[in-house]
Amino acid sequence: MSLVPGPLALYIHIPWCVRKCPYCDFNSHARPQELPVAEYVAALVRDLEFDLPDVWGRTVHSVFFGGGTPSLFPASAINEILAACSARLRFAPGAEITLECNPGTAEYDRFEGYREAGVNRLSFGVQSFDDGCLAALGRIHGGAEAERAVRLAQEAGFDNLNLDLMYALPGQTPAMALQDIDRAIALQPAHLSHYHLTLEPNTLFAARPPAGLPDEDLAWAMQEACQQRIAEAGFGHYEISAYARPGRQCRHNLAYWTYADYLGIGAGAHGKLSFGADGRILRRWKKKNPREYLAALAPGAARGAHIGGEEDVLLPARPFDYMLNRLRLHAPFSLSEFEQATGLPRHAIAAELATAEERGWLEGNGEVYALTRLGRDFNNDLVSLFLRD
Repeated sequence: MSLVPGPLALYIHIPWCVRKCPYCDFNSHARPQELPVAEYVAALVRDLEFDLPDVWGRTVHSVFFGGGTPSLFPASAINEILAACSARLRFAPGAEITLECNPGTAEYDRFEGYREAGVNRLSFGVQSFDDGCLAALGRIHGGAEAERAVRLAQEAGFDNLNLDLMYALPGQTPAMALQDIDRAIALQPAHLSHYHLTLEPNTLFAARPPAGLPDEDLAWAMQEACQQRIAEAGFGHYEISAYARPGRQCRHNLAYWTYADYLGIGAGAHGKLSFGADGRILRRWKKKNPREYLAALAPGAARGAHIGGEEDVLLPARPFDYMLNRLRLHAPFSLSEFEQATGLPRHAIAAELATAEERGWLEGNGEVYALTRLGRDFNNDLVSLFLRD
């Protein structure tokens, strides 16, 4: 079988925050007294140029500025980054360009500047509208400030907005979780992300769990009640933690979940690239520490010094790698899609599919397979079927 590379996405990592949240396991760092904006923009361009030979002729369908807190960078810097990228890559007409924002760093002029730079989608890390919950999470904004930031963005011309919310927070009740949903819906976003707070390894919360965390039964009750409220508001539940108005699914995240390719530039950024000619799938990541990343991309540094590592996704690992992403989506998948994305024949996963059907986790007709409700509830177990030694 031969690989058929799908749409290409571009991820751009901005690693700094005002301060590190105790639950966050992303590559984020408390900002220095003065952000090295110009130096970092130049490093991003050199980083991109290193990757360019691997994607000549391909079209970028989405761009995502993640972090960290990309909204710490001024609109002029975002404009410079996008201009440099579009000069070196072919952007599809109407490409989705998302910028993550912290409601505590929002300014109207900056929103207007981001829109003029080419950003057409904003993602706000609200997490909660309850000031007590926000304080427990170590956030720098309050609920009213988050509402104000969203309205400022809308006044600046943005109509494609995502709000990130979390549930099962310290001291949170189902009624409080529902109130967060109601306040979010009242702002009329196009997209909602709704995550269970988890104590990730190597975080402050993992070392010192906060008091008052809801137990599993209470967290489940919150999840079900919130899902019903979101559905009643007209949002489609299209991925484990993602909900969208019709036609407003996040195109960039869909690239990840459908096993498409993406470039990752910036400190700690990951990328995945497929090569149809030789059937290779490569994952590459950049150095995580911002100082080391900048030094490795300074003029005169050795070529490739900014690479943190890379590995080929070998044939035995591809079924799990594919399903780990694809089974997050509620939409059915076809075996033809699997073959094109992995370069493997469909019979390579025949035994796992049969087991999944026997357990009631998947329904299929030999070509197209869909998650059942049981499959959604036991998603981790379902995906584990495809894990090879």
